[in-house]
Formats: sequence, structure tokens, C-alpha cells
Amino acid sequence: MNLIQLENVRKQFGNFTAVDDISFSIEKGCIYGLLGPNGAGKTTTLRMIMDIIAPDSGKITFSENRQIKHFLDRIGYLPEERGLYRKMKVQDVILFIAELKGMRKSEAIIEIEKWIVQMQLNEWVDKRVDQLSKGMAQKIQFITTVLHSPELIILDEPFSGLDPINMTLLKDMMLDLRENGATIIFSTHVMEQVEKLCDRICLIHQGSILLEGELRTIKQSFGKSSVEIEYIGSIEPIRDSQWVQDCNDFGQYAEIKLKTPEDYRPFLRELVDKKVDVTRFELMEPTLHDIFVRSVEAHGGTVPDAE
Repeated sequence: MNLIQLENVRKQFGNFTAVDDISFSIEKGCIYGLLGPNGAGKTTTLRMIMDIIAPDSGKITFSENRQIKHFLDRIGYLPEERGLYRKMKVQDVILFIAELKGMRKSEAIIEIEKWIVQMQLNEWVDKRVDQLSKGMAQKIQFITTVLHSPELIILDEPFSGLDPINMTLLKDMMLDLRENGATIIFSTHVMEQVEKLCDRICLIHQGSILLEGELRTIKQSFGKSSVEIEYIGSIEPIRDSQWVQDCNDFGQYAEIKLKTPEDYRPFLRELVDKKVDVTRFELMEPTLHDIFVRSVEAHGGTVPDAE
């Protein structure tokens, strides 16, 4: 069952079209990746879902035909631009926001204690927000987003400012929330994160959808056009191979992008013919970044310098 559906949604700011006639639906209980480089239209789309701004045309609906004004209290939103009251203590600011979202104080205190432990913030509850690092403040804001057990959780660049350990912690929290029935929209321009988390994706470029659907199906549709090899000695004999588009050599290991998925057989024969001592040869699916580049180029566009 779909939790949310966008139909032919469009938004302009003056002569600039930020979102151009996009349509997609999000099933309950999934992690949905809204992807694209900075300026693609992701945040504008999220703000329309949240009713912060209204679409110029099109329709946004929720399950059971709920209107946004009746659904807002079931949404948790972590915006890209963070905002916490910097002079308040950590526990006080979380409690304040929880009560704004309709939680009773006694209920909120219990939930705050649980989340403080889960997010490893025990030593920081009596500190003021302006005494926290960017990563610590990010974890606090995440708690304020999910404390009231929202049905829909919208996370706009949630890993910004986090070190690898806290990125893993937040990732685990997202998976737990999904297992407990929450639906998550995960917006980012860092596509490597999406490959490990999302069930479905919507890839946006310049306000338009390039790809939308189940992540596994999309990746399979592009075929396996990359090869990873481990070798002994040198791969110099095949650097200029007619089958190779790009070669990233690490010494005894190399990532090789082929010109087409069908080129792996002649390329393997060439490795044998030129006596490259290969100990492992593995076909790899393209990364989301590769898929994005190929999709943009197929639509006659150019790719910005982004992850």
C-alpha cells in the first residue's frame, strides 16, 4: 500500500523550474532514496510534501485520502539546514520539541531517555547545544525528528557532519525504524550511502526524474559493465585495450570500466593472451554514480562535479 503519491507535481520560482512535472509513489515501510546533485530539486520536493511550499500544479496525496493538514503530526522532518535552540540544554530542547509535536511530558521523558542511550549521548544531556560538535548536534536533531514515532520520516542529508562511527550508528537506527514500520524518505547527493540503505530510488536531475523504481531492478537493467581484478606483476599490457573505457589501478588490484557489458569476454581473452597473471576476475554491477552519469548523458545533459 502506498503511503504517499505525487502526481504531475511542478514548481517554479520566477522563470526557474525547480521541479518539472514529477510523479512517483512511496510504499509503506520502505526506505526511499530521493537522489541527485545539489540543485536537482530534491529539497523543493520535500518541502512540497511537507506543505512548507505549495506546488504550482499537480497533486500530493497520502494513504486513506488524508490531507496534509491531517497528516503533519505523523511526519518527522530532518531538514538540510539544521535548527536547534543553541542556548538550551540538550534534554530541555528535545523535551520542548517533543511537546510541540503533541507528546505528553511524562511520555516524552521516557522516550528521550531511551534515545539518549541508543545515540550514545549520556554524557551530553546537561550540556548546552552550543557546546556540542556539529556531529553531536546532528544526533540531537535526529532524536527530535523521530521521538514521536512518526509514520513518515523525511531525512534531508542526514549524514552531514557525522564521522564514520556515527554514520554507522545512524544507519542502524534508520534500519531499525523501517523494521518497526516507519516509512523513510532519504534525500542525498552521496549515492554510495543509498546503495546500502534504500529499497527504491528516484533519481532527479534539473527538476526532472531520470530513473525511478526498485534499486535492484534498476541496477540489473544497466548490466555489468565493470570488472574487478586481482593480479600479480603488472597490467601494463592491457591499459590501452580497445575494450577498456577506464582503469583505476591500485597495484595488485584494479577496477576496470568496460565500454559495454558485452566486452567482458573479449577482455578476459585479452588478459589470457597477454599473459597477465590474474588471480581474481569479477564482474560488477555499475554504481549508482555510474548509472547517474550514464542517464544524464543519455538525456543530452552534462554531469556537475558532485559525488
